[in-house]
Amino acid sequence: MNETKHTLDARGLNCPLPILRTKKAIAALASGEILEVTATDPGSVKDLDSFCSQTGNEMVSSEAHEDGFFFRIRKA
Repeated sequence: MNETKHTLDARGLNCPLPILRTKKAIAALASGEILEVTATDPGSVKDLDSFCSQTGNEMVSSEAHEDGFFFRIRKA
């Protein structure tokens, strides 16, 4: 399956900006496309997980790295 990927750099942004930018970026995607989000706010882990649960988008992966957090979200 050939996935179209888009990226969002939310590093340095504090709540609620990572989730607001993610919501805006996801809205611009077609169903099935992937948004890759990089963030440094520890609250983004819970926020983005809740966002996916509430909107029906799929959290493909959620990883913690030394320099922040990396998420892959597939639009429903």
